[in-house]
Amino acid sequence: MSLQIMKLAIAAVTTTTVTASPTVSRFFYAATATTTGAATLTIDAADFFGDTGGAATALPALATDNSYYNVYINGVLQMGGLSTYTPGATGVGSLAITVPAGSSVLTGSPIVLEVVNFAPDSDTDVQT
Repeated sequence: MSLQIMKLAIAAVTTTTVTASPTVSRFFYAATATTTGAATLTIDAADFFGDTGGAATALPALATDNSYYNVYINGVLQMGGLSTYTPGATGVGSLAITVPAGSSVLTGSPIVLEVVNFAPDSDTDVQT
């Protein structure tokens, strides 16, 4: 008998369940002064308040490859390149908004920061 490759002949049913559980944090701020461009409006973590109305103590870290943040001014979603997000507590955590020349953020304008982190999980079941 000649040499031959021996291999297993198995029929399997594979079921994979994937979940992506988001954690959404929203932070609110009302501009205390008018910022006219070209300028940068920097908001410290302690200047925000949360969904419950209490003062924010820190801005959450962004999960690598599983998160994003949005910035709204007067209820309008802003372009991503206009803001820089730094997670952390007072003095470290902040949101910096670049106000382009010819634009302004008026006193009292509501600014909303929305941070979304996902905790993906998967479970695979193989039955033979």
